[in-house]
Amino acid sequence: MTVKLGELLVKAKLITPEDLAEALKEQRATGAKLGESLVKLGLVTEEDITETLSAQFGVPSINLSHFEIDANVLKLVPADVARKYNILPVNKTGATLTIAMADPTNVFAMDDIKFMTGYNVEPVVASELALQNAIDRAYGASHAIELKKVMEEMSSIETGDTSLEVVDDAEAEAIDLEKLVEEGEEAPVVRLVNIILTDAIKKGASDIHIEPYEKEYRVRYRIDGILYEVMNPPPKLKEAIASRVKILARLDIAEKRLPQDGRIKIKMKLAGKIKELDYRVSVLPTLFGEKIVCRLLDKDNLMLDMTKLGFEKESLVRFEKAILRPWGMVLVTGPTGSGKTNTLYSALSRINTPETNIMTAEDPVEFNLPGVNQVQMRDNIGLNFAAALRSFLRQDPNIILVGEIRDFETAEIAVKAALTGHLVLSTLHTNDAPSTVNRLLNMGIEPYLVATSVVLIAAQRLVRRVCGNCKAQQDVPPQILVSLGYNPEDAKSVTVMKGKGCERCNGTGYKGRIALVEVLEITDEVRELVLSGASSIEIKRKAMEEGMLSLRRSGLVKLKEGLTTVDEILRETVL
Repeated sequence: MTVKLGELLVKAKLITPEDLAEALKEQRATGAKLGESLVKLGLVTEEDITETLSAQFGVPSINLSHFEIDANVLKLVPADVARKYNILPVNKTGATLTIAMADPTNVFAMDDIKFMTGYNVEPVVASELALQNAIDRAYGASHAIELKKVMEEMSSIETGDTSLEVVDDAEAEAIDLEKLVEEGEEAPVVRLVNIILTDAIKKGASDIHIEPYEKEYRVRYRIDGILYEVMNPPPKLKEAIASRVKILARLDIAEKRLPQDGRIKIKMKLAGKIKELDYRVSVLPTLFGEKIVCRLLDKDNLMLDMTKLGFEKESLVRFEKAILRPWGMVLVTGPTGSGKTNTLYSALSRINTPETNIMTAEDPVEFNLPGVNQVQMRDNIGLNFAAALRSFLRQDPNIILVGEIRDFETAEIAVKAALTGHLVLSTLHTNDAPSTVNRLLNMGIEPYLVATSVVLIAAQRLVRRVCGNCKAQQDVPPQILVSLGYNPEDAKSVTVMKGKGCERCNGTGYKGRIALVEVLEITDEVRELVLSGASSIEIKRKAMEEGMLSLRRSGLVKLKEGLTTVDEILRETVL
Protein backbone atom coordinates (compact mmCIF):
# COMPACT_ATOMS: atom_id res chain seq x y z
CA MET A 1 0.00 0.00 0.00
CA THR A 2 2.84 2.44 0.91
CA VAL A 3 4.50 2.27 -2.52
CA LYS A 4 1.17 2.12 -4.37
CA LEU A 5 -0.23 5.20 -2.66
CA GLY A 6 2.92 7.21 -3.36
CA GLU A 7 2.99 6.12 -6.99
CA LEU A 8 -0.70 6.89 -7.44
CA LEU A 9 -0.32 10.41 -6.06
CA VAL A 10 2.72 11.06 -8.26
CA LYS A 11 0.80 9.70 -11.27
CA ALA A 12 -2.13 12.00 -10.45
CA LYS A 13 0.40 14.88 -10.29
CA LEU A 14 -0.67 15.76 -6.78
CA ILE A 15 2.92 15.35 -5.54
CA THR A 16 6.36 15.20 -7.19
CA PRO A 17 8.84 12.30 -6.83
CA GLU A 18 10.87 14.64 -4.58
CA ASP A 19 7.80 15.16 -2.35
CA LEU A 20 7.37 11.39 -2.12
CA ALA A 21 11.00 10.95 -1.12
CA GLU A 22 10.60 13.60 1.59
CA ALA A 23 7.42 11.92 2.92
CA LEU A 24 9.09 8.48 2.97
CA LYS A 25 11.98 10.00 4.94
CA GLU A 26 9.49 11.52 7.41
CA GLN A 27 7.67 8.17 7.61
CA ARG A 28 10.88 6.31 8.50
CA ALA A 29 11.72 8.91 11.18
CA THR A 30 8.31 8.89 12.89
CA GLY A 31 6.99 5.40 12.13
CA ALA A 32 3.71 6.91 10.86
CA LYS A 33 1.80 5.78 7.78
CA LEU A 34 2.76 7.33 4.43
CA GLY A 35 -0.60 9.07 4.02
CA GLU A 36 -0.29 10.59 7.50
CA SER A 37 3.24 11.83 6.69
CA LEU A 38 2.09 13.40 3.41
CA VAL A 39 -0.76 15.24 5.17
CA LYS A 40 1.49 16.33 8.05
CA LEU A 41 4.01 17.82 5.59
CA GLY A 42 1.17 19.72 3.89
CA LEU A 43 1.85 18.05 0.54
CA VAL A 44 -1.72 16.74 0.13
CA THR A 45 -4.99 16.77 2.05
CA GLU A 46 -6.86 13.68 3.26
CA GLU A 47 -9.52 14.45 0.65
CA ASP A 48 -6.85 14.33 -2.11
CA ILE A 49 -5.83 10.81 -0.97
CA THR A 50 -9.38 9.43 -0.77
CA GLU A 51 -10.40 10.95 -4.12
CA THR A 52 -7.29 9.51 -5.83
CA LEU A 53 -7.89 6.02 -4.42
CA SER A 54 -11.60 6.23 -5.22
CA ALA A 55 -10.92 7.21 -8.85
CA GLN A 56 -8.17 4.60 -9.28
CA PHE A 57 -10.11 1.61 -7.97
CA GLY A 58 -13.65 2.70 -8.86
CA VAL A 59 -14.71 2.51 -5.22
CA PRO A 60 -16.85 5.25 -3.55
CA SER A 61 -15.16 7.41 -0.88
CA ILE A 62 -16.58 8.27 2.56
CA ASN A 63 -16.13 11.14 5.02
CA LEU A 64 -16.03 9.30 8.35
CA SER A 65 -16.10 12.45 10.49
CA HIS A 66 -19.72 13.06 9.42
CA PHE A 67 -20.87 9.43 9.61
CA GLU A 68 -22.73 7.93 12.58
CA ILE A 69 -22.22 4.15 12.85
CA ASP A 70 -24.84 1.88 14.39
CA ALA A 71 -23.56 0.06 17.49
CA ASN A 72 -24.92 -3.25 16.16
CA VAL A 73 -22.81 -2.85 12.99
CA LEU A 74 -19.68 -2.20 15.07
CA LYS A 75 -20.26 -5.41 17.04
CA LEU A 76 -19.85 -7.45 13.83
CA VAL A 77 -16.11 -6.69 13.65
CA PRO A 78 -14.01 -6.84 16.86
CA ALA A 79 -11.75 -3.85 17.68
CA ASP A 80 -8.52 -5.84 17.35
CA VAL A 81 -9.49 -6.99 13.81
CA ALA A 82 -10.46 -3.43 12.82
CA ARG A 83 -7.06 -2.18 14.01
CA LYS A 84 -5.17 -5.07 12.44
CA TYR A 85 -6.50 -4.31 8.93
CA ASN A 86 -7.22 -0.58 9.51
CA ILE A 87 -10.83 -1.04 8.46
CA LEU A 88 -14.18 0.02 9.93
CA PRO A 89 -17.65 -1.48 9.40
CA VAL A 90 -19.97 1.42 8.52
CA ASN A 91 -23.27 -0.05 7.33
CA LYS A 92 -25.23 -3.31 6.90
CA THR A 93 -27.91 -3.70 4.26
CA GLY A 94 -29.45 -7.17 3.92
CA ALA A 95 -26.58 -9.64 3.45
CA THR A 96 -24.02 -6.93 2.56
CA LEU A 97 -21.64 -5.31 5.02
CA THR A 98 -20.00 -2.05 3.92
CA ILE A 99 -16.51 -1.48 5.29
CA ALA A 100 -14.30 1.63 5.07
CA MET A 101 -10.72 0.79 4.04
CA ALA A 102 -7.55 2.70 3.27
CA ASP A 103 -6.51 -0.02 0.80
CA PRO A 104 -9.46 -1.36 -1.25
CA THR A 105 -7.12 -3.90 -2.92
CA ASN A 106 -6.57 -5.77 0.36
CA VAL A 107 -8.48 -8.96 -0.53
CA PHE A 108 -7.10 -10.79 2.54
CA ALA A 109 -8.85 -8.32 4.86
CA MET A 110 -12.13 -8.57 2.90
CA ASP A 111 -12.01 -12.40 2.85
CA ASP A 112 -11.29 -12.46 6.59
CA ILE A 113 -14.23 -10.16 7.36
CA LYS A 114 -16.51 -12.14 5.03
CA PHE A 115 -15.55 -15.43 6.71
CA MET A 116 -15.87 -13.94 10.21
CA THR A 117 -19.26 -12.25 9.72
CA GLY A 118 -20.93 -14.38 7.05
CA TYR A 119 -21.84 -11.24 5.07
CA ASN A 120 -20.81 -10.14 1.60
CA VAL A 121 -18.25 -7.33 1.91
CA GLU A 122 -18.41 -4.09 -0.06
CA PRO A 123 -15.51 -1.61 0.37
CA VAL A 124 -15.54 2.22 0.48
CA VAL A 125 -12.38 4.34 0.65
CA ALA A 126 -11.21 6.55 3.55
CA SER A 127 -7.79 7.98 4.38
CA GLU A 128 -5.52 6.15 6.84
CA LEU A 129 -5.62 8.99 9.37
CA ALA A 130 -9.41 9.35 9.14
CA LEU A 131 -9.75 5.59 9.70
CA GLN A 132 -7.44 5.57 12.72
CA ASN A 133 -9.39 8.41 14.34
CA ALA A 134 -12.76 6.88 13.47
CA ILE A 135 -11.68 3.49 14.90
CA ASP A 136 -10.56 5.26 18.11
CA ARG A 137 -13.92 7.02 18.35
CA ALA A 138 -15.94 3.88 17.57
CA TYR A 139 -14.09 1.34 19.72
CA GLY A 140 -12.49 3.62 22.30
CA ALA A 141 -9.08 5.30 22.39
CA SER A 142 -5.89 3.78 21.00
CA HIS A 143 -5.30 1.89 24.23
CA ALA A 144 -8.68 0.09 23.89
CA ILE A 145 -7.25 -3.39 23.28
CA GLU A 146 -4.81 -3.12 26.17
CA LEU A 147 -7.56 -1.63 28.33
CA LYS A 148 -9.89 -4.52 27.55
CA LYS A 149 -7.13 -6.95 28.49
CA VAL A 150 -6.44 -5.02 31.70
CA MET A 151 -10.16 -5.02 32.56
CA GLU A 152 -10.34 -8.79 32.03
CA GLU A 153 -7.35 -9.30 34.32
CA MET A 154 -8.90 -6.96 36.86
CA SER A 155 -12.19 -8.80 36.93
CA SER A 156 -10.29 -11.86 38.15
CA ILE A 157 -8.66 -9.97 41.05
CA GLU A 158 -10.30 -10.76 44.32
CA THR A 159 -10.66 -7.61 46.37
CA GLY A 160 -11.49 -7.98 50.00
CA ASP A 161 -13.29 -5.34 52.05
CA THR A 162 -10.66 -2.68 52.53
CA SER A 163 -13.01 -0.06 53.94
CA LEU A 164 -12.63 1.32 57.44
CA GLU A 165 -13.85 -1.08 60.05
CA VAL A 166 -15.16 0.66 63.18
CA VAL A 167 -14.78 -1.58 66.24
CA ASP A 168 -16.61 0.73 68.64
CA ASP A 169 -16.61 4.39 69.60
CA ALA A 170 -13.70 4.02 71.99
CA GLU A 171 -11.42 2.01 69.69
CA ALA A 172 -9.43 3.04 66.61
CA GLU A 173 -10.45 1.95 63.11
CA ALA A 174 -8.75 -1.23 61.88
CA ILE A 175 -7.18 -1.08 58.41
CA ASP A 176 -5.32 -3.84 56.63
CA LEU A 177 -2.54 -1.57 55.38
CA GLU A 178 -0.53 -4.34 53.72
CA LYS A 179 -3.55 -5.42 51.70
CA LEU A 180 -4.12 -1.82 50.52
CA VAL A 181 -0.51 -1.58 49.32
CA GLU A 182 -0.74 -4.99 47.60
CA GLU A 183 -3.92 -3.98 45.76
CA GLY A 184 -2.37 -0.68 44.69
CA GLU A 185 0.63 -2.55 43.29
CA GLU A 186 -1.36 -5.22 41.34
CA ALA A 187 -0.04 -5.26 37.75
CA PRO A 188 -3.43 -4.62 36.02
CA VAL A 189 -4.19 -1.74 38.41
CA VAL A 190 -0.76 -0.19 37.75
CA ARG A 191 -1.28 -0.45 33.98
CA LEU A 192 -4.81 0.98 34.12
CA VAL A 193 -3.71 4.02 36.17
CA ASN A 194 -0.79 4.52 33.75
CA ILE A 195 -3.24 4.42 30.82
CA ILE A 196 -5.54 6.96 32.52
CA LEU A 197 -2.66 9.37 33.20
CA THR A 198 -0.96 9.11 29.80
CA ASP A 199 -4.09 9.04 27.63
CA ALA A 200 -5.18 12.34 29.21
CA ILE A 201 -2.05 13.94 27.73
CA LYS A 202 -2.67 12.45 24.27
CA LYS A 203 -6.24 13.76 24.31
CA GLY A 204 -5.17 17.24 25.47
CA ALA A 205 -7.05 17.06 28.80
CA SER A 206 -6.47 19.59 31.58
CA ASP A 207 -8.07 17.51 34.38
CA ILE A 208 -8.82 13.86 35.15
CA HIS A 209 -11.85 13.00 37.31
CA ILE A 210 -12.02 9.50 38.85
CA GLU A 211 -15.44 9.22 40.47
CA PRO A 212 -17.14 6.50 42.56
CA TYR A 213 -20.93 6.22 42.69
CA GLU A 214 -23.28 3.68 44.20
CA LYS A 215 -23.51 1.43 41.12
CA GLU A 216 -20.83 2.74 38.77
CA TYR A 217 -17.26 3.99 38.68
CA ARG A 218 -16.31 6.43 35.95
CA VAL A 219 -13.33 8.32 34.58
CA ARG A 220 -13.83 11.68 32.86
CA TYR A 221 -11.41 14.07 31.15
CA ARG A 222 -11.86 17.83 30.96
CA ILE A 223 -10.90 18.84 27.41
CA ASP A 224 -11.13 22.52 26.44
CA GLY A 225 -13.22 23.18 29.53
CA ILE A 226 -15.83 20.43 28.93
CA LEU A 227 -15.98 17.08 30.75
CA TYR A 228 -16.15 13.88 28.64
CA GLU A 229 -16.66 10.36 30.02
CA VAL A 230 -13.89 8.07 28.76
CA MET A 231 -14.17 4.78 30.65
CA ASN A 232 -16.00 2.83 33.39
CA PRO A 233 -13.68 0.55 35.41
CA PRO A 234 -15.35 -2.14 37.57
CA PRO A 235 -16.70 -0.47 40.78
CA LYS A 236 -15.11 -3.15 43.01
CA LEU A 237 -11.68 -1.82 42.02
CA LYS A 238 -12.18 1.71 43.31
CA GLU A 239 -10.15 0.96 46.46
CA ALA A 240 -7.23 -0.47 44.47
CA ILE A 241 -7.20 2.42 41.97
CA ALA A 242 -7.40 5.02 44.74
CA SER A 243 -4.54 3.29 46.56
CA ARG A 244 -2.39 3.27 43.40
CA VAL A 245 -2.92 6.99 42.78
CA LYS A 246 -2.17 7.73 46.44
CA ILE A 247 1.06 5.70 46.27
CA LEU A 248 2.15 7.68 43.19
CA ALA A 249 1.23 10.99 44.87
CA ARG A 250 2.96 9.94 48.13
CA LEU A 251 -0.19 10.31 50.19
CA ASP A 252 -1.34 8.35 53.23
CA ILE A 253 -3.19 5.36 51.74
CA ALA A 254 -4.65 4.42 55.13
CA GLU A 255 -6.35 7.82 55.54
CA LYS A 256 -9.77 7.64 53.92
CA ARG A 257 -11.74 10.07 56.07
CA LEU A 258 -9.97 13.34 55.25
CA PRO A 259 -9.19 15.17 51.99
CA GLN A 260 -5.55 14.93 50.86
CA ASP A 261 -3.46 16.81 48.30
CA GLY A 262 -0.29 15.66 46.56
CA ARG A 263 1.65 15.65 43.30
CA ILE A 264 2.65 13.02 40.76
CA LYS A 265 5.65 13.57 38.50
CA ILE A 266 6.12 11.28 35.52
CA LYS A 267 8.24 11.08 32.38
CA MET A 268 6.79 9.73 29.17
CA LYS A 269 7.76 9.50 25.51
CA LEU A 270 5.35 11.36 23.26
CA ALA A 271 5.92 11.91 19.52
CA GLY A 272 9.55 10.87 19.92
CA LYS A 273 10.22 13.37 22.73
CA ILE A 274 10.63 12.78 26.45
CA LYS A 275 8.05 14.88 28.33
CA GLU A 276 8.14 15.65 32.05
CA LEU A 277 4.64 15.95 33.42
CA ASP A 278 3.28 17.12 36.71
CA TYR A 279 -0.15 16.22 38.12
CA ARG A 280 -1.70 18.05 41.05
CA VAL A 281 -3.73 15.41 42.88
CA SER A 282 -6.73 16.05 45.14
CA VAL A 283 -8.40 13.13 46.96
CA LEU A 284 -11.81 13.77 48.53
CA PRO A 285 -13.88 11.26 50.57
CA THR A 286 -17.44 11.02 49.15
CA LEU A 287 -20.45 8.90 50.05
CA PHE A 288 -19.35 5.91 47.93
CA GLY A 289 -15.55 6.17 48.06
CA GLU A 290 -12.75 8.60 47.31
CA LYS A 291 -13.12 10.95 44.34
CA ILE A 292 -9.77 11.80 42.76
CA VAL A 293 -9.10 14.84 40.59
CA CYS A 294 -5.73 15.23 38.86
CA ARG A 295 -4.91 18.63 37.36
CA LEU A 296 -2.37 18.21 34.55
CA LEU A 297 0.37 20.84 34.68
CA ASP A 298 2.07 20.68 31.29
CA LYS A 299 4.79 23.31 30.81
CA ASP A 300 4.40 23.01 27.03
CA ASN A 301 0.83 24.34 27.34
CA LEU A 302 1.90 27.40 29.33
CA MET A 303 1.46 30.38 27.00
CA LEU A 304 3.83 33.14 28.12
CA ASP A 305 3.41 35.30 25.01
CA MET A 306 0.85 37.92 26.06
CA THR A 307 -0.11 38.74 22.46
CA LYS A 308 -1.50 35.20 22.04
CA LEU A 309 -3.63 35.04 25.21
CA GLY A 310 -6.70 36.76 23.73
CA PHE A 311 -6.28 40.41 24.73
CA GLU A 312 -7.69 42.89 22.24
CA LYS A 313 -5.08 45.40 21.05
CA GLU A 314 -6.29 48.33 23.19
CA SER A 315 -6.77 46.07 26.25
CA LEU A 316 -3.24 44.69 25.92
CA VAL A 317 -1.77 48.21 25.72
CA ARG A 318 -3.53 49.11 29.00
CA PHE A 319 -2.49 45.89 30.72
CA GLU A 320 1.18 46.21 29.72
CA LYS A 321 1.22 49.85 30.80
CA ALA A 322 -0.04 48.80 34.27
CA ILE A 323 2.46 45.95 34.81
CA LEU A 324 5.36 48.15 33.72
CA ARG A 325 4.59 50.66 36.49
CA PRO A 326 7.00 50.75 39.46
CA TRP A 327 4.21 50.41 42.05
CA GLY A 328 0.49 49.73 42.41
CA MET A 329 -1.83 46.72 42.36
CA VAL A 330 -2.91 44.78 39.26
CA LEU A 331 -5.72 42.26 39.81
CA VAL A 332 -6.80 39.42 37.50
CA THR A 333 -10.25 38.05 38.30
CA GLY A 334 -12.47 35.20 37.16
CA PRO A 335 -13.73 31.77 38.25
CA THR A 336 -11.52 28.70 38.74
CA GLY A 337 -10.10 27.50 35.42
CA SER A 338 -10.44 30.83 33.60
CA GLY A 339 -6.71 31.15 32.86
CA LYS A 340 -5.81 33.67 35.62
CA THR A 341 -2.54 31.88 36.51
CA ASN A 342 -1.46 31.81 32.86
CA THR A 343 -2.09 35.56 32.53
CA LEU A 344 -0.14 36.34 35.71
CA TYR A 345 2.79 34.11 34.70
CA SER A 346 2.80 35.82 31.29
CA ALA A 347 2.90 39.20 33.05
CA LEU A 348 5.83 38.04 35.22
CA SER A 349 7.65 36.72 32.15
CA ARG A 350 7.18 40.13 30.48
CA ILE A 351 8.66 42.09 33.44
CA ASN A 352 11.23 39.56 34.66
CA THR A 353 14.67 41.16 34.22
CA PRO A 354 18.01 40.72 36.04
CA GLU A 355 17.41 44.08 37.79
CA THR A 356 14.15 43.04 39.47
CA ASN A 357 13.51 40.94 42.57
CA ILE A 358 10.26 39.00 42.04
CA MET A 359 8.66 37.11 44.96
CA THR A 360 5.56 34.92 44.60
CA ALA A 361 3.30 33.30 47.21
CA GLU A 362 1.30 30.51 45.55
CA ASP A 363 -1.02 27.73 46.61
CA PRO A 364 0.09 25.60 44.89
CA VAL A 365 3.13 26.56 42.81
CA GLU A 366 1.95 25.32 39.39
CA PHE A 367 5.01 26.00 37.21
CA ASN A 368 8.61 26.82 37.99
CA LEU A 369 9.67 30.17 36.51
CA PRO A 370 13.42 30.85 36.12
CA GLY A 371 14.60 33.97 37.97
CA VAL A 372 11.47 34.12 40.17
CA ASN A 373 11.48 33.32 43.93
CA GLN A 374 8.41 31.12 44.36
CA VAL A 375 7.06 30.15 47.78
CA GLN A 376 4.59 27.29 48.36
CA MET A 377 1.91 28.03 50.99
CA ARG A 378 1.59 25.61 53.91
CA ASP A 379 -1.45 26.47 56.04
CA ASN A 380 -0.85 23.52 58.37
CA ILE A 381 2.31 25.20 59.71
CA GLY A 382 1.02 28.77 59.56
CA LEU A 383 2.60 29.76 56.23
CA ASN A 384 -0.39 31.47 54.59
CA PHE A 385 -0.58 34.35 52.13
CA ALA A 386 -0.55 37.01 54.86
CA ALA A 387 2.48 35.48 56.63
CA ALA A 388 4.38 35.13 53.33
CA LEU A 389 3.57 38.72 52.35
CA ARG A 390 4.90 40.07 55.64
CA SER A 391 8.12 38.13 55.12
CA PHE A 392 8.40 39.28 51.48
CA LEU A 393 8.47 42.92 52.55
CA ARG A 394 11.70 42.20 54.46
CA GLN A 395 13.24 40.57 51.33
CA ASP A 396 13.72 43.82 49.35
CA PRO A 397 11.19 42.94 46.58
CA ASN A 398 10.33 44.97 43.47
CA ILE A 399 7.42 42.80 42.35
CA ILE A 400 5.17 40.61 44.51
CA LEU A 401 2.67 38.04 43.26
CA VAL A 402 0.03 36.83 45.72
CA GLY A 403 -1.74 33.71 44.46
CA GLU A 404 -5.15 34.85 45.75
CA ILE A 405 -6.56 37.53 48.03
CA ARG A 406 -8.92 35.54 50.24
CA ASP A 407 -9.29 37.61 53.42
CA PHE A 408 -8.96 41.08 54.95
CA GLU A 409 -5.49 40.46 56.38
CA THR A 410 -3.99 39.47 52.99
CA ALA A 411 -5.83 42.30 51.21
CA GLU A 412 -4.63 44.89 53.75
CA ILE A 413 -0.93 43.88 53.51
CA ALA A 414 -1.13 43.69 49.68
CA VAL A 415 -2.66 47.20 49.50
CA LYS A 416 -0.01 48.63 51.83
CA ALA A 417 2.75 46.95 49.80
CA ALA A 418 1.31 48.51 46.61
CA LEU A 419 1.32 51.94 48.29
CA THR A 420 4.92 51.66 49.49
CA GLY A 421 6.70 51.30 46.17
CA HIS A 422 5.98 47.69 45.13
CA LEU A 423 4.13 46.28 42.12
CA VAL A 424 1.63 43.72 43.46
CA LEU A 425 -0.08 41.17 41.19
CA SER A 426 -2.90 39.01 42.50
CA THR A 427 -6.23 37.29 41.76
CA LEU A 428 -9.78 37.43 43.12
CA HIS A 429 -12.90 35.41 42.36
CA THR A 430 -15.40 37.95 40.97
CA ASN A 431 -17.81 37.98 38.02
CA ASP A 432 -16.41 41.05 36.26
CA ALA A 433 -13.82 43.81 36.68
CA PRO A 434 -16.04 46.56 38.23
CA SER A 435 -17.45 44.23 40.94
CA THR A 436 -13.86 43.58 42.13
CA VAL A 437 -13.81 47.08 43.67
CA ASN A 438 -16.92 46.23 45.73
CA ARG A 439 -15.37 42.91 46.80
CA LEU A 440 -12.33 44.71 48.24
CA LEU A 441 -14.59 47.23 50.02
CA ASN A 442 -16.71 44.38 51.43
CA MET A 443 -13.53 42.75 52.77
CA GLY A 444 -13.03 45.86 54.90
CA ILE A 445 -10.48 47.85 52.86
CA GLU A 446 -11.13 51.62 53.04
CA PRO A 447 -12.32 53.23 49.77
CA TYR A 448 -9.38 55.69 49.70
CA LEU A 449 -6.91 52.77 49.95
CA VAL A 450 -8.61 50.88 47.09
CA ALA A 451 -8.75 54.02 44.93
CA THR A 452 -5.08 54.87 45.42
CA SER A 453 -3.53 51.36 45.33
CA VAL A 454 -5.38 49.55 42.49
CA VAL A 455 -4.22 50.63 39.02
CA LEU A 456 -5.93 48.01 36.82
CA ILE A 457 -8.35 45.08 37.03
CA ALA A 458 -8.60 42.44 34.29
CA ALA A 459 -11.54 40.00 34.34
CA GLN A 460 -11.38 36.98 32.06
CA ARG A 461 -13.15 33.85 30.84
CA LEU A 462 -12.00 31.07 28.52
CA VAL A 463 -14.08 30.12 25.48
CA ARG A 464 -13.44 27.26 23.07
CA ARG A 465 -11.81 28.06 19.72
CA VAL A 466 -13.45 26.96 16.48
CA CYS A 467 -11.44 24.07 15.00
CA GLY A 468 -9.31 25.50 12.16
CA ASN A 469 -9.45 22.20 10.27
CA CYS A 470 -13.21 21.90 9.83
CA LYS A 471 -14.60 25.41 10.35
CA ALA A 472 -17.29 26.56 7.97
CA GLN A 473 -19.65 29.51 7.71
CA GLN A 474 -22.79 29.28 9.85
CA ASP A 475 -26.01 31.07 8.98
CA VAL A 476 -27.17 33.05 12.02
CA PRO A 477 -30.22 35.34 11.71
CA PRO A 478 -29.29 39.05 12.17
CA GLN A 479 -31.83 39.39 15.01
CA ILE A 480 -29.88 36.85 17.08
CA LEU A 481 -26.66 38.80 16.51
CA VAL A 482 -28.46 42.00 17.52
CA SER A 483 -29.69 40.30 20.72
CA LEU A 484 -26.06 39.35 21.46
CA GLY A 485 -25.03 43.01 21.41
CA TYR A 486 -24.17 43.96 17.82
CA ASN A 487 -25.86 47.03 16.35
CA PRO A 488 -28.18 46.24 13.38
CA GLU A 489 -25.65 47.56 10.85
CA ASP A 490 -22.76 45.41 12.19
CA ALA A 491 -25.02 42.34 12.46
CA LYS A 492 -25.43 42.29 8.65
CA SER A 493 -21.67 42.18 8.03
CA VAL A 494 -20.70 39.57 10.67
CA THR A 495 -19.66 36.17 9.28
CA VAL A 496 -20.12 33.51 11.98
CA MET A 497 -17.93 30.39 11.80
CA LYS A 498 -18.60 26.98 13.34
CA GLY A 499 -16.68 23.68 13.29
CA LYS A 500 -18.41 20.79 11.52
CA GLY A 501 -16.52 18.23 13.61
CA CYS A 502 -13.51 16.26 12.37
CA GLU A 503 -10.81 13.83 13.54
CA ARG A 504 -8.56 16.56 14.90
CA CYS A 505 -11.22 17.97 17.22
CA ASN A 506 -12.80 14.56 18.09
CA GLY A 507 -16.00 15.61 16.32
CA THR A 508 -16.66 18.56 18.69
CA GLY A 509 -15.95 21.39 16.24
CA TYR A 510 -13.64 23.03 18.79
CA LYS A 511 -9.88 22.82 19.32
CA GLY A 512 -8.12 24.81 22.05
CA ARG A 513 -9.33 27.86 23.98
CA ILE A 514 -8.87 31.61 23.94
CA ALA A 515 -9.48 34.24 26.63
CA LEU A 516 -12.16 36.91 26.67
CA VAL A 517 -10.74 39.83 28.68
CA GLU A 518 -12.34 42.89 30.27
CA VAL A 519 -9.68 45.45 31.29
CA LEU A 520 -10.73 48.18 33.75
CA GLU A 521 -8.13 50.92 34.08
CA ILE A 522 -8.50 52.97 37.28
CA THR A 523 -8.45 56.45 35.77
CA ASP A 524 -9.00 59.68 37.75
CA GLU A 525 -12.72 59.63 36.91
CA VAL A 526 -13.12 55.97 38.03
CA ARG A 527 -11.06 56.77 41.16
CA GLU A 528 -13.52 59.56 42.05
CA LEU A 529 -16.41 57.10 41.73
CA VAL A 530 -14.67 54.59 44.03
CA LEU A 531 -14.04 57.33 46.64
CA SER A 532 -17.68 58.39 46.53
CA GLY A 533 -18.87 54.78 47.10
CA ALA A 534 -20.40 54.30 43.64
CA SER A 535 -21.93 50.94 42.69
CA SER A 536 -20.23 48.50 40.31
CA ILE A 537 -22.89 49.37 37.67
CA GLU A 538 -21.90 53.06 37.78
CA ILE A 539 -18.19 52.16 37.62
CA LYS A 540 -18.84 49.86 34.64
CA ARG A 541 -20.82 52.58 32.82
CA LYS A 542 -18.03 55.12 33.28
CA ALA A 543 -15.31 52.61 32.27
CA MET A 544 -17.18 51.71 29.06
CA GLU A 545 -17.52 55.40 28.25
CA GLU A 546 -13.72 55.55 28.53
CA GLY A 547 -13.28 52.66 26.10
CA MET A 548 -13.34 49.53 28.26
CA LEU A 549 -14.36 46.40 26.32
CA SER A 550 -16.72 44.28 28.47
CA LEU A 551 -16.46 40.47 28.50
CA ARG A 552 -19.46 40.29 26.11
CA ARG A 553 -17.92 42.91 23.79
CA SER A 554 -14.60 41.01 23.82
CA GLY A 555 -16.58 37.90 22.88
CA LEU A 556 -18.28 39.72 19.99
CA VAL A 557 -14.86 40.75 18.64
CA LYS A 558 -13.73 37.08 18.76
CA LEU A 559 -16.99 35.99 17.09
CA LYS A 560 -16.50 38.50 14.26
CA GLU A 561 -12.92 37.24 13.78
CA GLY A 562 -14.23 33.66 13.42
CA LEU A 563 -12.41 32.47 16.55
CA THR A 564 -15.40 31.23 18.58
CA THR A 565 -19.15 30.58 18.32
CA VAL A 566 -22.44 32.12 19.45
CA ASP A 567 -22.98 29.22 21.90
CA GLU A 568 -19.64 29.85 23.61
CA ILE A 569 -20.33 33.60 23.97
CA LEU A 570 -23.74 32.89 25.53
CA ARG A 571 -22.24 30.24 27.85
CA GLU A 572 -19.56 32.51 29.30
CA THR A 573 -20.84 36.11 29.18
CA VAL A 574 -23.89 38.26 29.94
CA LEU A 575 -25.01 41.60 28.49
